[in-house]
Amino acid sequence: MYKKFFGLKENPFNVNPDPRYLYLTRHTQEALACLTYGIETRKGFVLLTGEVGTGKTTLINKLLEWLQKERVSTAFVFNPRLSVTQFFDFMLTDFGIHCESQQKGQMLLKLNQWLLERYQAGERAVLIVDEAQNLSPQMLEEIRLLTNLETSTEKLLQIVLSGQPELELKLNQPELRQLRQRITLRAKTRPLTLEETSGYIQERLRTAGAENTGLFSPEAIVAVEHYARGIPRVINLLCEHALVSSFVDQRNPVTAEAIEEVARDFDLHVIDPVAQAVAQHPLAPVHSNGDHPPLVESLLQALNTLVDRLNHAEAAAKPKTEDKPGS
Repeated sequence: MYKKFFGLKENPFNVNPDPRYLYLTRHTQEALACLTYGIETRKGFVLLTGEVGTGKTTLINKLLEWLQKERVSTAFVFNPRLSVTQFFDFMLTDFGIHCESQQKGQMLLKLNQWLLERYQAGERAVLIVDEAQNLSPQMLEEIRLLTNLETSTEKLLQIVLSGQPELELKLNQPELRQLRQRITLRAKTRPLTLEETSGYIQERLRTAGAENTGLFSPEAIVAVEHYARGIPRVINLLCEHALVSSFVDQRNPVTAEAIEEVARDFDLHVIDPVAQAVAQHPLAPVHSNGDHPPLVESLLQALNTLVDRLNHAEAAAKPKTEDKPGS
């Protein structure tokens, strides 16, 4: 309803993971290059991780778009909460492999035969599993065993596991050490900086057909970065609702006040006071890449500093004993 008012051809902040709207930051380019390189060179396992809302699925869809252009056979499992039999059935169906039997052994024989045919034809096959943090250790082990489908020199099936940081924690479990050792490449999606947030908003507006990409005031963009904390999904939410609100009020460009109003509506103005205090603590250590360490480490550091200060204050408050003559 606001497209005509702002000169847009489509909704620029739709939450759907449309690969046309992928904004290539340095980290995103590195992640996409890592994924494509791993597949082209038949590395076997590639891992993609990132916080919720940082664009993993959009990146996967961009990868699928590239694989389709390259005529690479793909199976995309987007709901990993499946039994082993259901998982194999879904994978074979997505690859276009017909198997009458529901026995795992027969499914694997069909898959191996099909992969050998693809390999002999000079073609590749890729299995992509999204939301992989929800996979059980048993299912992850079954997926690892798929990499045993190989020739004497190369893997027949390339596998991409995509998930939240919990996936990395799960892979650190002792029973999954064989899988962890087989992951040859790791890619990450990261929150956007203020500069990247500005570029992200302008790029989405441009893709949506806006002739004027300055629909958000500089102050509004600063407010978006503040409340979204660099998470693209939250940026989309803020900008979408701010455009609607500004259209109702007939305001162009979008102001910081409009962003703040949306942030309050979605409780984005509520910041964890402990996390904020620790992050801003002057003595909190900083890693070489400029990021603060995990919250627990920072909190312990802040608590240790507080204890030291209390001890010093207590010592200073004690009355000093005067030296006695002759002592």
